[in-house]
Amino acid sequence: MKLISFFLSILAVLFSASSWAAAKPIPDPPTLKASSYFLVDFDSGRVLAEKNPDDHVEPASITKLMTAYLVDKAIADGDVSLDEMVTISEKAWRMKGSKMFVEVGKQVTVEELLKGLIIQSGNDASVALAEHIAGSESAFAGYMNHQAQLLGMTNTNFVNATGWPDENHYSSARDIATLTRVIIREFPESYRYYKEREYTFNKIRQFNRNRLLWRDETVDGVKTGHTEAAGFCLVASAERDEMRLISVVLGTDSDKARTQSSQSLLNYGFRFYETHKLYRDDEVLKTARIWYGDQEEVSMGVGRDIYITIPRGRYRDLDASMEIDREISAPVTRGQQLGQVNIKLDEELILSEGIVAMQAVGEGSLIDRALDSIKLMFR
Repeated sequence: MKLISFFLSILAVLFSASSWAAAKPIPDPPTLKASSYFLVDFDSGRVLAEKNPDDHVEPASITKLMTAYLVDKAIADGDVSLDEMVTISEKAWRMKGSKMFVEVGKQVTVEELLKGLIIQSGNDASVALAEHIAGSESAFAGYMNHQAQLLGMTNTNFVNATGWPDENHYSSARDIATLTRVIIREFPESYRYYKEREYTFNKIRQFNRNRLLWRDETVDGVKTGHTEAAGFCLVASAERDEMRLISVVLGTDSDKARTQSSQSLLNYGFRFYETHKLYRDDEVLKTARIWYGDQEEVSMGVGRDIYITIPRGRYRDLDASMEIDREISAPVTRGQQLGQVNIKLDEELILSEGIVAMQAVGEGSLIDRALDSIKLMFR
């Protein structure tokens, strides 16, 4: 009897400990001496930490993320190619600040300039590419602002392709994170340049200013920025155990501070959260009866990959439920919403996603529709 009581006591302790662990609160994010910052999961888009995320700030050379993105789009659209030659203008050659040291009148490939822009943060490379694509840097800035609007970057306005200080040139931590997510998702081949630690051009060897590339092997980007007004800024991204985070730290007082602050944010996110892929874009979640159609059932899913970021160790506590339209009638188009899937954690709704038709269903014949009308009368 004493032995049974002992085991019951052990089970009670274990149950109590696991319940406490499940309900263990997540600590607040680290306190950073930065004007603004933002930490977001790449796949789910869940924000894990933020401070003044929508404040207008000077982005400095982080501006070059949009410049590089538009170059990638031009390549993808077939407007330019990586081996295409670019003639260096006097304006590009005369650019001050960080440079890859191109020479006026010389021809350089788009790929070399793209590396110089990303790895060496070359202002000369940025202007040369902007002029090559749009004819002038000012025209290219118009492209930049148009693309920013398309991406929903509502607190951003570009005046140039380099991040050279201008009172009308600004962005925000949230907008920069939005752009970074798009770059990584749409152009993984080009994104590999962001983890390169050094680049040699014209016999001049220069190092990537992102010190996290040396400190943390999981970090593979992204971009630094610095001016007197902007302070020291860093956009970083890291991937650990199939979870990718993006941090944006703006307005610190030193190179060391932006590096340590970014590392602290990334470590916080990875330590206390985990991301899971809940549903695939082609996954059938349910089949349901469809009336008046040329087939009797319709397959349903979410139509896209769905990820969720939750406190670490809480995956088994998720509760999923589906709500399907009571009566589904043809015709139905592919992608048409027919219900909702809801995900809860501790009774809190943390995700609600539409359930859509996975294929189109046309109207059935006159006889089929008449039979379905009769069946529905006695349903």
